[in-house]
Amino acid sequence: MSKTKGHIAGLTSGCWSPVRREEFLTSGMDSTLRTWVFAKTKEQRAVIKTRAQGGLKTIPTSCAYNRDGTLIAAGCSDGSLQTWDTRKMFVHTTHCIRDAHSKGSDISSVLFSYSGFQLASRSMDETLKLWDMRAFKKPLHVFEGLFSRYDTTDCCFSPDDTMILTGESLPKGAKQANLFVYDTKTFDVVAKLPITDSHVIRTLWHPKLNQIFVGCGNGIIRGLYDEKRSMRGAKLCVVRTHRKKKESEIVGTTQIITPHALPMFRQEKTRSVRKKLEKDRLDPVKSKRPDLPITSGQGGRVASSGGTLSSYVIRNLGLSKRVEDDQDPREAILKYAKEAAENPYWIAPAYAKTQPKPIFNSEDEPEAKKTKTEQ
Repeated sequence: MSKTKGHIAGLTSGCWSPVRREEFLTSGMDSTLRTWVFAKTKEQRAVIKTRAQGGLKTIPTSCAYNRDGTLIAAGCSDGSLQTWDTRKMFVHTTHCIRDAHSKGSDISSVLFSYSGFQLASRSMDETLKLWDMRAFKKPLHVFEGLFSRYDTTDCCFSPDDTMILTGESLPKGAKQANLFVYDTKTFDVVAKLPITDSHVIRTLWHPKLNQIFVGCGNGIIRGLYDEKRSMRGAKLCVVRTHRKKKESEIVGTTQIITPHALPMFRQEKTRSVRKKLEKDRLDPVKSKRPDLPITSGQGGRVASSGGTLSSYVIRNLGLSKRVEDDQDPREAILKYAKEAAENPYWIAPAYAKTQPKPIFNSEDEPEAKKTKTEQ
């Protein structure tokens, strides 16, 4: 088996390493567990052989890492639980319990708690067992009466390790299958939730979203959440309001066909909603199209239309004399200086009677300086 490049039989389970992202673990019907590196898909990293009592081969039906990636656990078809230390060679097991579950019943799931001190095993012998890794000889408690028809029925811990969840297959004559929630300290039933009219196979309690997702045998996934404790996830879909339909999307009344009616009384043919939307899109009034920009002239939209004072000034005064962009603005103003002096129009007529006459000194030097020099 160590010389093969992969499994030589069908796979039974698999999981990702919680520490190394590129590493994952698989179990197969060739009585081996194999670790892989995602970048190197041609060959496995390590091969772990599962043995029954007496050295015979046994098929691992489930496998799992602990939270820090130092232990690998496997549940086998002979009812045994076996673990290996990833920091050592995988020749001998670290823990091995031969009679963990009934012989011949597959262990459908093994799972470590978040703290790493407890291990849960779910089997098709209708039991869920909770183990303490510090005294890994006898189970802490056995939860019985959990009918399981699928060899992939699993279990999961709550993020704080206070509860453990598992589902049941639909018993004969029953109407609904339930999801059982147990307390890991008192071992009491916390809740018994009816899920669906089919089998409850997979369960997952998301630690960040704080929501429970349940996979059923009829292809339905149920999501359970709390309005205050859960975050995002399914709550993003629940808070969405129902979108109101547009008037154009509502189907009109049925058309009455009158082929011999006069044109003025003839009913128009109903068009499809898509064609009507396309026609309304081309209408600038119905589509509320914004005004197109003005590409010619100066002053923009204010100069082109409007009855305000600013639009009048721009149309008649500000833009009556066009100034070229490459012209000097000083020269453009001074070329009207002679005309403004000869024919005053704005300021000079208003102050013609009250404006004082300017008196300019014709000499260069002031009189005070002249008197001093003459003396």
